[in-house]
Amino acid sequence: MTEDAMLQQAIIDAERAAELSSATIREMQGSAEEVQVLDLLNRIWGRGQDNSVLPKDFLRVLGKTGNYISGAFVNGELVGASLGLHSSPERLTLHSHISGVQPQLIGNSIGYALKLHQRAWALGRGIERIEWTFDPLISRNANFNIQKLGAVPVEYLENFYGPMSDAINAGDSSDRLLVRWHLRDPAVAALLAEGTRLAMIDGSGVVAVPDDIETLRIADPEKAREWRQQVRQELGARLAGGERIVGFTRGAGYILDQTSEKGEK
Repeated sequence: MTEDAMLQQAIIDAERAAELSSATIREMQGSAEEVQVLDLLNRIWGRGQDNSVLPKDFLRVLGKTGNYISGAFVNGELVGASLGLHSSPERLTLHSHISGVQPQLIGNSIGYALKLHQRAWALGRGIERIEWTFDPLISRNANFNIQKLGAVPVEYLENFYGPMSDAINAGDSSDRLLVRWHLRDPAVAALLAEGTRLAMIDGSGVVAVPDDIETLRIADPEKAREWRQQVRQELGARLAGGERIVGFTRGAGYILDQTSEKGEK
């Protein structure tokens, strides 16, 4: 597929995903709309103006310098947003820093529509990869990133952000998995065009994670911390030892394989 054809298909895929989610996805322009994005993200993460997810002046710089700021609207209301900034190598990679959807709308595929909009935006600017981090204990995010989007986990980052004080992460270490989304990968393009999930792949081992760590953190914080240490030790060590994550299954965990070249692209 030519670059132009892939871009046009990416736009079609993004428009279809937005329609299915009943949301309108568009870039946010100017300081007033950027403030709306920041207010929404602060509400989602349970932060106040004195503990914002991002300084307002820095967000203004991101917008002015051509980085990615998008919003998802349902019935005219801003309900989701995503921010990304250019990363090295120069302008070939976009780092997707933060994305969020109002909690009551999770499950409506708005997050999926935001990611496909982000992919089409990036391809239109010659960007070949998008990278982001996520908490490896959150099963639904692992399933979404790996199976639904086709992103490849490439590195375990221990306590990446240090202590965090928001309503979602407070009281836990900020371990993260770094994933890389190869936007022009034919397998990724086919996955998104079909709107399906990756087929299950056999691997040499599984690293289990809880199915709902967010509820467990409230019900049994000590048990949640035990899961953090267990996954850090096992998954971190196996990735450092050369194994690769080749899939994820809800109720089981990360599927790993020693010989897979996935993630070496």
